[in-house]
Amino acid sequence: MDVQDTVEPGRAVAIVGLGTVGEALLSMVAATGRPVVGVDHDPDVIARVERRLKGRDLDATGEPASWTLTTDITALAHAGVVVEAVTDDLTAKRDVLRRLRQVCPPDTAFVTTASSLPLFPLATASGCPDRIAGLRLLRPPAIGRRAEVVRTSLTSDEAVDVAERLATAIGLENVVLGQRASDFAARLVHSYLNRAAAMVAEGFASARDIDTAMRLGCGLPSGPLELIDELGVDEVHSYLESQWNRTGDEVFRPVPLLTSMLRRGTLGRKNGQGFHAYDERGLPDERTPADRGRVDSSSPGRRIRHVGVYGSGTMARGIAEVCATSGLRVTLVARSADKARSAATAIEASLVKAVRRGRITPAGKEEATAALTAVDNVSALADCDLVIEAVAEDLDIKRGVFAQLGAVRRPGAILATTTSSLSVAACTAPAGCPGETLGLHFFNPAPVMKLVELVRTPDTADDVMDAGREFCAGLGKVSVACPDRAGFIVNRLLFPYLTDAVRLLDDAAVDVGALDTAVERGFGYPMGPFTLLDAIGLDVSLAILERLHSEFPGAGCEPPAVLRELVGEGYLGRKAGRGLRRA
Repeated sequence: MDVQDTVEPGRAVAIVGLGTVGEALLSMVAATGRPVVGVDHDPDVIARVERRLKGRDLDATGEPASWTLTTDITALAHAGVVVEAVTDDLTAKRDVLRRLRQVCPPDTAFVTTASSLPLFPLATASGCPDRIAGLRLLRPPAIGRRAEVVRTSLTSDEAVDVAERLATAIGLENVVLGQRASDFAARLVHSYLNRAAAMVAEGFASARDIDTAMRLGCGLPSGPLELIDELGVDEVHSYLESQWNRTGDEVFRPVPLLTSMLRRGTLGRKNGQGFHAYDERGLPDERTPADRGRVDSSSPGRRIRHVGVYGSGTMARGIAEVCATSGLRVTLVARSADKARSAATAIEASLVKAVRRGRITPAGKEEATAALTAVDNVSALADCDLVIEAVAEDLDIKRGVFAQLGAVRRPGAILATTTSSLSVAACTAPAGCPGETLGLHFFNPAPVMKLVELVRTPDTADDVMDAGREFCAGLGKVSVACPDRAGFIVNRLLFPYLTDAVRLLDDAAVDVGALDTAVERGFGYPMGPFTLLDAIGLDVSLAILERLHSEFPGAGCEPPAVLRELVGEGYLGRKAGRGLRRA
């Protein structure tokens, strides 16, 4: 569909309010080749948007895009369709819509981008409720993203038709989200964003590492700090503050870092600086130095050529496989000869599948097989440069393993645990070499998942961390650094978000399926919170929450009563065929 079909010849499409959403809509309309007028009261905003548009001044056909920018709203006297995209404030939107009604012809169709505000009072306050439709966007628009056209009981079919055709013409997918489900989805995601900002503020991890962890560890389209920058620090702060004032819930109290960024004017992508830096086009600035620290490849450091893996389960086998296919010599130690043979057989079968899927060559498979030894004698790890423990998630078991590893390791060898929720220092203490231990939290399945959480204890030496980074990079993995605190990065952010979702079930208006759909369609997440909980397992989730709550009391990690009840009744999620949703 062409935008030309949306309005009559000679009449423009206009966007009023050129913040994050308005600028994106303006660019999308301009890219279709349709003349578009952008209006904003702030001359600095006009100048910024003009610079960005000139940086990508071509439409979809390769021709120069046609656009006009102005601070004068009377320039819309002949507009056919006007999209109001000012900040999500009821008074501001009402005032703009009233002014538009005075300026525009009586047949102009209006579309408001109100996402967290009720449409009916906006429509009636405008004085032309029949001509106003809403465009619900949970994140800023882009080609291929989802949007919902909404109406009131007074909205005409013609106004809805215009809004739907415009959305389709500029590349949005029209979907049904629902007001209640959208509101709950926005609440969930914004409280998660607030926690991520708090994590940066306390120095737990860098913004880059937090974003990388959540993208690679959870499959999210963008990390939480990237999303704050995309939405706009001012918009996120405003939403959180309004929810905090309305509910009194501390999860919505804007963290001081967001408030200070707002005061400094570091608003995110829209003005070039937020948690990350952006160029004149609003794209991530390639020149921005990575802030997680890079290893100087010219430095000799600790060389890891021989890796030991203690364990024979799924994670141990996966780590052994990825090390072997990366050209490292690997020794896997199991508790018995039978388990060692079974592990070797399973790794061989996985390598055969990898060849079939084109992930490695037949020659690469043979080299990996030759590089791998599986035994049941811990002394075989004596000449390893790095030994990775990958046994059951039980502190006593892990401590017993590290007591053995400390007795056989060569001087200078690094010891690592794959724990996902236990203290790395507590696990590794019996080895007696605190400076040469760290956490390497791989994600399942290890041969496929790119992320490794690189966990530093208070005693871990700098060169050991450097060696860990180099080791992960050599495996083709992306490492993110964090301190030795329960949950590390991913679980510490993910599980309070999932807990918030379960607590929403106390509200009679919450529909599990509708909320999952709103999160998936509105924010582009691969799974809604309830589907994800069922996939993880409600029992596993409960155990993780108990550990997190023990370390971070009052941080939103206390397991909800309904979760305990479900687990007690055998509703464990997908693996049991029943959980928060039916399998």
